[in-house]
Order: sequence, then structure tokens, then C-alpha cells
Amino acid sequence: MNGVRLGVIDGDGIGPEVVAATRAVVDEAVAAAGLAPVDWVPLLMGHAAIEEFGDPLPEQTRAGLAAVDGWILGPHDNASYPEHLRVAPGGAIRKHFGLYANIRPARAFPGVRATAPGIDLVIVRENSEGFYADRNMFAGSGEFRPTEDVAMAVALITRQACERIAHQALRLARGRRKRVTVVHKANVLPMTTGLFRDVCYAVAADYPDVRVDDEHVDAVAAHLVRDPDDYDVLVTENLFGDILSDLAAELSGSLGLAPSINCSDTVAMAQAVHGAAPDIAGRNRANPVALQASAAMLMRWLGARRGDHGLTEAADRIDRALAATLAAGVATADLGGLASTSEFTEQVRARVHRR
Repeated sequence: MNGVRLGVIDGDGIGPEVVAATRAVVDEAVAAAGLAPVDWVPLLMGHAAIEEFGDPLPEQTRAGLAAVDGWILGPHDNASYPEHLRVAPGGAIRKHFGLYANIRPARAFPGVRATAPGIDLVIVRENSEGFYADRNMFAGSGEFRPTEDVAMAVALITRQACERIAHQALRLARGRRKRVTVVHKANVLPMTTGLFRDVCYAVAADYPDVRVDDEHVDAVAAHLVRDPDDYDVLVTENLFGDILSDLAAELSGSLGLAPSINCSDTVAMAQAVHGAAPDIAGRNRANPVALQASAAMLMRWLGARRGDHGLTEAADRIDRALAATLAAGVATADLGGLASTSEFTEQVRARVHRR
């Protein structure tokens, strides 16, 4: 194991704080697992990039990301960028590098009050097309207004994208409870989400050990609130996955606990589900759990890709340390605790060394 090179992007708002907290925990876990130190490659995005390059996602950053094994992305606050630069850098990165899968787990932690204390599921969100208009055209936007009083949007569903996201979900389910729920709305969108459902079932024939069923998205939203324990892995298109994963995160205790990775078959990016929270930026109050857990997902993804058990061990150490810290009642203010960002991170670092 020669170590890994990871890009690191602070982003906006609380980004620099939660990214620094995440780097500290990753470095501690890598050392505890006996691995070579991570080679961190700092890159600019957001307000810092606009100030230096006049672009929230400059070419220098794209080139830097192409030269590393994966990266950690801090949150962005594109609503506050100058109007002519109001691009969402995270979405631009996903599109540029073909990160077609967004993997979003939701589970409750002992010690954290949760609406659904038994929740433990993963939402596998197709990330490249669906009902998100900015991902549906070779050029231009998938949203348009033919007249002042009419607005329209194009949804894109392709067999290739459905097949590859179905494989992601089914492989993931094999390592969990071996159940996949295909989420769609084929009763009113039979051509688009009907194609998504049907292709997922076709791919499932290659995974006879995984039980597959399907539900309408509105029914899933209701069932998540009533009995989320019924679900293991849910696979769905972009917009449905975005909404359901936010719901699942809140049921587990807080959006501040919600991790994710965005990946292709060759590269992955750790990115917390939450935003930049500019109102508490620089006050050492931000909750770093979501990004720290996202980094653990990235380390596990790299470990599986490389066949490197040391990286998997480092990921396991981070996950155990986060759970143990929260179970001990150490938490930031958003979870009802008294710990600052740095205090919480020190507690996690100390627990990383425990078996």
C-alpha cells in the first residue's frame, strides 16, 4: 500500500471547518490502521476560487481532481455567488467526471434522538439524468419557457443509466440484507419511470440472491415515516432520490448526520448532504459528522476498488469512533450537545484508536 492522494476542497460557509475536522479524523484513522499518510492535494472552489480565478470551479481545480484517487468536497453556497457565476460547483463536478451514482445511507445513532431509531437503509440515487433539467441536454438547459406564461422541463431516462445504477444498488444489497426496492412513479410516468423500473428488474435477474420489489415514490415517502425498518436499499432516479434521502436523514436524527459519496466506476467523491450554513460559519459550531462519515465511505470505496483491507479498516475505525462519540453524549449544538466542532473532532480522534 503506497498511500492515497486525495483532493480536498474547503468550499464555502462552514466548509473550511468541517473539512479540516474531517482531514484530522482521516489522518488519525489511517495512522491507526498502519497505513502511509494521505497525500492531501488542496484545491479551490466557491468564493475562494472566485476571488483568485474569477470562477467558482476553475480549470486548475478540475485538472487537480483528475490527478488524484478521490476527493473530499466541502459544501458550497452558490446562491451567494455573483449572478453571472451562479453555477453549483458540486453538480458541475459530478457531470464533468461522470459520477453517476449518489450513495446516501441513513441510520440512527445511539445517543442521538431520532424520529425513527431503527432506521438503517441506503438510497442509491441515479445522478446523471432523471428530472434534473441541468443534466438532460448535450448543450443548453432542459428547462425552457416557450412563452412568458409557460415553463417546461424535459426528463431524461436512458437504459444505460438505469442498468448501471441498478448494478450499483444490487451489489450494495449483497453486502447488507439482500433486498432492493425500486422507487418509481410508473402509474403516471409510464414511459420514463416505467423504463427505470423495468430495467432494474431485468438487471436483477443477474442477482438471484437479492430480493427485489418496487413501490411508487409517494408510497415510499409514507412508509418511510411509518416503518422505515422495512427498507434496506432503495434505488431511484435523481429527483426522487434527492427528496427521499433528505427525509430519511431527518428520520435518523438530523441532516447533519447524513453522509454520501458520488462515484463512477473509477473515481469517487465524499460530500456531506447538508449545505454551507453561512450563518454559523467561522464560529466553531458546525457538526462535522456528515462529512467525516462521507470520508469513511470514500475510504471504504477505495479499499474495495484496490482490494486494500487497510483502507477498509481505516473506514471502520472512523465509523466506530463516530458512533461511540455520539453514544457517549458528545455532540454539537444542532444535536442538543455542548461540544464545539474542534472538541467533537478531538473526541472522535481519541476513539479512532480503540478496537
